[in-house]
Amino acid sequence: MPKLEHLRPSGLHHNPAYSHVVAATGARTIYISGQVSVDEEGRVVGPGDLAAQTTQVMQNLGLALKAAGASYANIVKITTFVVGYKPELRPIIGKARSAFFAGMEPPASTLVGVTALAAPEWLIEIEAVAVVD
Repeated sequence: MPKLEHLRPSGLHHNPAYSHVVAATGARTIYISGQVSVDEEGRVVGPGDLAAQTTQVMQNLGLALKAAGASYANIVKITTFVVGYKPELRPIIGKARSAFFAGMEPPASTLVGVTALAAPEWLIEIEAVAVVD
């Protein structure tokens, strides 16, 4: 297992939903393309439902991690892109996403509001970087 240090720099507000800084020591870095809410057949899961789409996206990330010999615990950074982002959407995303990081320190995280993703049915896309030994 790689060594991950979730640092809490003095002067930065501690937020339990994400880590400001994660220092990783490991032999292999995994870059996962932005995952969207589609199943194995390419069908959209949860049309119009941000919570359902976030859950599917996180499940897809899990499949990608597993294929690379990693797990959610190996993620050091995620970037989340949300169509038409408004602050009231953050709790919906956070609740669906946090279930996948339960019992562990969350990764560094960035959330970006966008006007559109590659397909009009997609509401959210999440990419990740993971480190393993």
